[in-house]
Amino acid sequence: MSRSLVTGPTAGIGRAFAEQLAARGDDLVLVARDRARLDQVADELRAAHGVEVEVLPADLTDRAQLALVEARLRDAGSPVDLLVNNAGFGLKGRFLDNDIDAETAMLDVLVTAVLRLMHAALGPMSERGHGAVINVSSVAGFLPRGSYSAAKAYVNRLGEWAATEYAERGVRVMTLCPGFVKTEFHERMDVGRDSAPAFLWLDADDLVREALADLDKGRAFSVPSLRYKAITGAARVVPSRLLQRLQGLGRR
Repeated sequence: MSRSLVTGPTAGIGRAFAEQLAARGDDLVLVARDRARLDQVADELRAAHGVEVEVLPADLTDRAQLALVEARLRDAGSPVDLLVNNAGFGLKGRFLDNDIDAETAMLDVLVTAVLRLMHAALGPMSERGHGAVINVSSVAGFLPRGSYSAAKAYVNRLGEWAATEYAERGVRVMTLCPGFVKTEFHERMDVGRDSAPAFLWLDADDLVREALADLDKGRAFSVPSLRYKAITGAARVVPSRLLQRLQGLGRR
């Protein structure tokens, strides 16, 4: 029996991961701030799939609460076989229009939490000689679009390095880079579906299904759909200044 720990599992991509991992028989550890929503999701997954589900309420911007999740990942008596670093949020405003504490909180969730939880998971996984980490990044990590993109670029490079570094120890590390996905993420930012062409919006269940297939194939990156593969491929060769001009959305 495998056990997976998923951050941000109460909606969107995280909920799709929790659902599909439970469907394949994984026991779960679910991490989010909202205890009531965690309990509801846990009850639904237990009833639907007959798996064990732990709930671990934690605000990942709080270092003490983050430490509780790190400790859970290091627990040798109840090992975690797959870590899904999914929790995240974005800010709608331009960099100088955002409160610096909000910017710092975003960095804490998108970068610091990913780094610390990955560090906590990789040690025990390396000792056991098996395990996997999925870091949910973004196509934005390939584009010059402000502090969110910068944070995701960090996650991309960290995962790319770790995938090679720990493969010889039997641990897989994969970076998932979605684009626009039909979830609560953009709604919480007050960004409507008209912010991007309809063909760019992806379904969370399809995205996660493809990601888990890519993990099984040992891929270091999972970029969903041919359209986003084309975008990220172009972004690797087009100069950043030109990309900013083409987007007309470069953050300042």
